[in-house]
Amino acid sequence: MQGREDGRWDDVRVFLAAHRLRNLGDAARRLGVDISTVSRRLTAFEAAIGARLFERGRHGLTPTRAAEAVLVAAEAMELAHAQLGREATAIAATAEGVVRLSVPPGMADVFVVPALQVLRARFPGIVVELETSVRVVDLTRGEADLAIRTVRPTAADLVLRKLMHARSVAMTSPTLARALGVVRDWNEAPWVVFDHDLASLPAARWLARHVARTSVVLRTSHYGSQLAAASSGMAVALLPWPYARVRDLVEVRHDAALVRTTEDWPVDDLWLVGHKSQRELPRVAAVWDVLSETLAGVKPERPAGRKKA
Repeated sequence: MQGREDGRWDDVRVFLAAHRLRNLGDAARRLGVDISTVSRRLTAFEAAIGARLFERGRHGLTPTRAAEAVLVAAEAMELAHAQLGREATAIAATAEGVVRLSVPPGMADVFVVPALQVLRARFPGIVVELETSVRVVDLTRGEADLAIRTVRPTAADLVLRKLMHARSVAMTSPTLARALGVVRDWNEAPWVVFDHDLASLPAARWLARHVARTSVVLRTSHYGSQLAAASSGMAVALLPWPYARVRDLVEVRHDAALVRTTEDWPVDDLWLVGHKSQRELPRVAAVWDVLSETLAGVKPERPAGRKKA
């Protein structure tokens, strides 16, 4: 019985190496065996599960749909094998492969991509496939491994961690803020606003209520362009306060008569979300830990008493 289990684990190891490296020769070198052994074990593994796992071609191995379905179970077996042997370093060493991450566009550009530099330094075997969209991916259907969301999920099969709590603020460059002085009407300022595809966002709805079309100088749903417009002094943007940390932005001063309108500025929680069945997989756990550590260091709120330009 023990020999059968060892053989099954060896086949899984070969499968994982082949899936991650997409090349028989590279997998053989990783495992310390010859190419014929890798090829033979892959064939045996395919026969055992009754499905073709790879298309073999001149440019290497291409995983089939069956391979993607087998991957989660194979990685769970890998984790269990390492834990059974109490090999803590083995768990870290197996943190490699593809992790699909879904992130809101602005958060991806400014905060997540820099965090991936930390991930790359610690876990060079991990490749992140980053989707930047306001679309809510279905983690239960495997559309992504992890997601960052502004709305707290409620599904029982999801695990989550609160990353930050941030309020949106009217911000621009120090130069434009000084030129505007104390704003008594929001339409005294030039604005960059969201395009129609993101009209349902809380920030977009606030802008639609309080900023006239004649005060709009740029309409775009691209967060990078909104940040550029604000930091260059072209316009005022309504953005979560943490963006001021990575751009030279200050809050626009406004008259006391406008305070009531600022009570409607959006306040967002940011959640890191994963599926229970995958959260402890080494490659997923590594990305989870790095994002948690890195984004937890982002100051979420405007510090009390901070001076406005």
